[in-house]
Order: sequence, then structure tokens, then C-alpha cells
Amino acid sequence: MTASEAMPTVGLGFRWEDTPVGFRFRTIGRTVTDADITAFVGVTGMVEVLFTNLDYLEKESLFAGKRLAPGALVYCFAEGLLMQSAVQGVGLSFLGMDLKVEAPTFAGDTIHVECEVVESRATSKPGRGMVKTANRIVNQRGETVMIYSPARLVKGRDYQRG
Repeated sequence: MTASEAMPTVGLGFRWEDTPVGFRFRTIGRTVTDADITAFVGVTGMVEVLFTNLDYLEKESLFAGKRLAPGALVYCFAEGLLMQSAVQGVGLSFLGMDLKVEAPTFAGDTIHVECEVVESRATSKPGRGMVKTANRIVNQRGETVMIYSPARLVKGRDYQRG
């Protein structure tokens, strides 16, 4: 046995059998910065004045000068937090989701994701399972800013490609 075989790798996701209905966990936090918003808006082309014009935010928006983060950015950060903690190395396919924005997220807010497994079952192919979670994105004040329910095809313990 080599040293790498004897030493487990940490940070890998959960196999579908390890996520029974009712299983809950939370991710680490991530602060949304002005630079994050600027980069995301630039990369995606979301050049809406709500995200690019601080004068407009101060004078005409509902947010009185606070730097607003696009909902798509908040969702992407949440998925990134989940990839780092629960999905790494076990995801096979994203199958779809429902999503609802509950409150705005601003530069300087720190978000984390709280997940609860609502469905977990084997598929017709051995070594694969479908896992659906109810995810809440929560800010540093304990406010829910977004809820979404992704369904994913996930490896099982006896997964074999093919």
C-alpha cells in the first residue's frame, strides 16, 4: 500500500447513500465584495445600472446607495460553497431546480448555505442516485436571501463509469 492509499483525501462530497432524507448541514461563509460584483457583471455582461452605477443606486433605486449583488452571483457563490463541501468528486449531473430570491444581497454581506436533503434515492443504473435538497442562502444577520431546491445525479459507493 502506498502512502497516498493509506491517507484519505478530505474535502470530497457525499455519496448519495450518505445523504438520507432529513440530513442537514451548513457550509462555511463567503463575503461578497465590490470586486466580486464588478468581475461578475463584467464577465456575464449584466451591465444593468443597479449593478454598475452607484449614483443611480443612491438617487433612484430602492437600496439607497448600497452596492447590490446580482441574484445570479449569489446563487453561483452558494453553488461554489457546496462544491467545496458536499459535491466535490461525486456529482454526475445537475438535473434542475426551483429558485426564489427572498431579500437583496449587498457588497459586504457574508453568506452561507444551509441544506436539508428532501429526496435521496437510487436510480435505475447501479451506483447512481438522485439527491434533491432544500437550500437556504443566509446572510450574516441570519436573514434568508434566497431559497432553491436543486436535484442532482450523484455517485454511489459502488459507482462505475459506463
